[in-house]
Amino acid sequence: MAKKKTRKVHVAAKARPKAKAQKNPKSAKTQPLPKSVVSQNRAEGIRLFKLAGRPTQEQVILVYGQRGPRMTWDERAKAGVSAAKFQAALKAKQSGRL
Repeated sequence: MAKKKTRKVHVAAKARPKAKAQKNPKSAKTQPLPKSVVSQNRAEGIRLFKLAGRPTQEQVILVYGQRGPRMTWDERAKAGVSAAKFQAALKAKQSGRL
């Protein structure tokens, strides 16, 4: 028996209409921060998190209220408790809670 050669059939790609590019107004475009600035800001936030004793979300809510986890460390300091004084404020809140 002779071997039959099989042909590879190329499937023709279906023609699809090209998607229209949406034009964004230039005024709505925001400039992203350079990666070095973003990295520095993140590093500073992590440094303050460590300084505060690596608090859990529950502890942050206890000291700063419901909005606490969404606040930056600068906003938390303006609220009255800086990262350096966090553990002392936490002890005061926990002792008053019992």
